Amino acid sequence: MRKIIMLLLSTFMIIGCATKDQIVYFNDAESLEGMENILDYEPVIQVNDILHITVSSSSLNKEIVEPFQMPGQNLQGGGGGGQNQSMTGYIVNPEGNIKFPVLGKTKVSDLTRSQVEDKIEKAIKAYVKDPIVNVRIMNFSVTVLGEAGATRVKIDDGRITMPELIAEVGDISYDGKRENILIIREENGIKKIGRIDMTETDLFNSPFYYLKQNDIVYVEPTYRTVKSAGFFTSYQGIISVGTTIISLYLLINGL
Repeated sequence: MRKIIMLLLSTFMIIGCATKDQIVYFNDAESLEGMENILDYEPVIQVNDILHITVSSSSLNKEIVEPFQMPGQNLQGGGGGGQNQSMTGYIVNPEGNIKFPVLGKTKVSDLTRSQVEDKIEKAIKAYVKDPIVNVRIMNFSVTVLGEAGATRVKIDDGRITMPELIAEVGDISYDGKRENILIIREENGIKKIGRIDMTETDLFNSPFYYLKQNDIVYVEPTYRTVKSAGFFTSYQGIISVGTTIISLYLLINGL
């Protein structure tokens, strides 16, 4: 009877415990020493994005740029310093184009924000001296599900990393798998799947380190959490527990 009790206690301890490496972020943080930062990342415009585009001029004359504003936009002072308060946007159609005033159909998909700004500035230089174009992705957001909450995070500057997102939602709960975070991404109409391990510094080199608009981030529950909903949740779990019990039984009887 004593051996059976020891066997059961040992089994539950092994199954229920989490290791330090499964909880702590960036276990190998020393490897980051000297790593070059990725500073030139910019989001790429995609089909169905909504773009907020303002045009101004260093001449401080707002009348000369008025033809390039979407109807209903609230024009501000020159120099590009004023923030346009209107949230009217240009929708990127399935062909990757927007209909821009005066210029008409303009291809913007698969370009970064700065590339779109440069493209429009060059196109309107024939009409406006020293034009200043500002482009912003209005619908840049990331959906978070699972053990980090259930929310849609809107990103104003169009740039967010996985650590920043985790901080934004208030961290991953103790019941979440930090080492196997699922990211679902759509690019050019095709779904892509990625995994991020927040416990290792390899994430800094991952193509999913920087999140893109409309990414879905899912933090899976730990085995302990799944087990609390029902002890045997799959045949793999049954086999795993059975193997553990047999191994411990043989070990105890051999003592």
